[in-house]
Amino acid sequence: MRSDLRAPSAPRALRASRVSRASRTSVIAAVTVLALAAGTAQALADDPATPSPVGVGRATTDTFQRGNFTVNAWTDAPQATVTKVSAKIRKGDTVVTEIDQLSPVAYNPGRFQVPTVLKLAEDGGTIQDLGKYAIDVTATDSLGNTVTRTDAGTLDFTLTPQLDFGLSTPKWNDRTSRPTGTLVGAQPGSGDLVPITGRGISVLRLGAGGEAVRTVTTDDLGIFSGEPYADVKVGEDFRVSYNEDSEQVHGSFDFVKSIYNLVPRSIKATATADRTRVLPGQQVTVTGTLNDPNAPAKPAEGTPQVDTSLAGQQVRVGFGSFGREDGRVTRTVTTDANGRFTAKLPFVPGLNLDSWVVSPVDPYLSFPKVTGRLAIPQEGRITLETVALAADGTGTLTGTFRSWYNPWNAQWQTGGQKLVLEYSADGRTGWRALSSGSAKTYPGFYSLSGKGWTGYYRVRHPLSDQFLESSTAIWGMSRYSTRILNVNAAPEPVRKGKTVTVTGKLQHKVGTTWKTYGNAPVTVWFKAKGSKTWTKLGSAKTNSSGVATYKKAATVSGWYTMRHSGDGSHFNSSNAYEDYVEVRR
Repeated sequence: MRSDLRAPSAPRALRASRVSRASRTSVIAAVTVLALAAGTAQALADDPATPSPVGVGRATTDTFQRGNFTVNAWTDAPQATVTKVSAKIRKGDTVVTEIDQLSPVAYNPGRFQVPTVLKLAEDGGTIQDLGKYAIDVTATDSLGNTVTRTDAGTLDFTLTPQLDFGLSTPKWNDRTSRPTGTLVGAQPGSGDLVPITGRGISVLRLGAGGEAVRTVTTDDLGIFSGEPYADVKVGEDFRVSYNEDSEQVHGSFDFVKSIYNLVPRSIKATATADRTRVLPGQQVTVTGTLNDPNAPAKPAEGTPQVDTSLAGQQVRVGFGSFGREDGRVTRTVTTDANGRFTAKLPFVPGLNLDSWVVSPVDPYLSFPKVTGRLAIPQEGRITLETVALAADGTGTLTGTFRSWYNPWNAQWQTGGQKLVLEYSADGRTGWRALSSGSAKTYPGFYSLSGKGWTGYYRVRHPLSDQFLESSTAIWGMSRYSTRILNVNAAPEPVRKGKTVTVTGKLQHKVGTTWKTYGNAPVTVWFKAKGSKTWTKLGSAKTNSSGVATYKKAATVSGWYTMRHSGDGSHFNSSNAYEDYVEVRR
């Protein structure tokens, strides 16, 4: 392996600079005259009058293995093929090494490469020094046509630089980071790594308000170590760059390194809140203490240990969701001399938060997040879609219950929330629950029914941890109440097979007055003695005086009654008087 970087000798470089165009032209002319005099059919490629059918392309060095190069060669002579491609490597007019035969590239016909990569002499090769060399290529075809292309390319026989760069890890009591690294070069041919010494590496701290670029220099082992940067934060970026294009090294680096890790001080935090639910106009107060479990023991029995190093530390207290810090509503507070802190958080609408969270502000201070459950009920809205009051006095209200701030996200918010159907006779006082239920998980639909008769109805959501109290609009619904008076079955008693006449008077309540309800249907019902079942006998209509009459042959003893089943504007009648008739043989 190389122990140093050798530059080519000055005389050799100087000779390369003295090769003149005139000398090259005279040599080509002489060769051309001799060839024509001998009567050969071969023409040199340098003679435009008789160009050679053989051509040579541009030689290119392998980017990763600089001891190798490839070149294209071809012939335009009919039925001819290129049979030989050779090359000379030279510095100026001095040939450094000759390659008698380039090998065809199997996967790329017409392209040829060095059969064995070129190496330095110290690695068993033929090239004495690193540097950049001219490549001359000669190609010959199967008909004897030949051409030589001088300066067909440049052999970049230099070190390929490799840069390793790092930043030391900052700590709680040492918030600095030192840039360090190593610069080495891969030798062409062997691939051995050697230190690149005495080179400047540029380091720039990004986003630091115009901080200047620093340059650190590699030592005899290619190692560099710069002055430490102060007050380093997690996430800060540092740009490192290096470039060189010389006889020894050719390449560049420019990349960004970030501070991802640090060594914080680990402590313990405790905290409590003065309430578990906060409502509009209220605040929740979170109090807590920072302490170091590794602090020195108390100086004396009963004497509190004050850890002054935790005084003046900033703590972030805010709302969270599922125990994770939300970040939208936070308060930053500072600990007192005993490491205690207090923060007040207000009620906030529309954020779907369910906890409070305490976390450190300084990334160099570490403690597990402290969290506690906190209900922050949101505003909900209950819509009415249908309302109905049935003839039996049952009121039915349907609609949806949604979040006020996020009406379409009802799937998890409103599902299972309790809803109550309430009734009031005057719509202002005396509200009472008729029934209760819950909103469907999606899309928050509800349907509630309960018997309230004529009056006012609403659906109300009681206060819960998820939603504040809310209700629908108050909805008044009414029908006329009805009743049947003076139900009478006669005669009493009656002989079997004889006719029993059942009469009754139907009224409805208009305002506060009971009035005759004529031309209305009624039904007649019978319950045999000893039975518990009522059987419908038939129906009748009331006359203009509201009286209905029904006749039926008597068969067994029992009770008779009349009922009104209501209509679109009337309730069912309340239970009428039941009249007993005894049947005798």
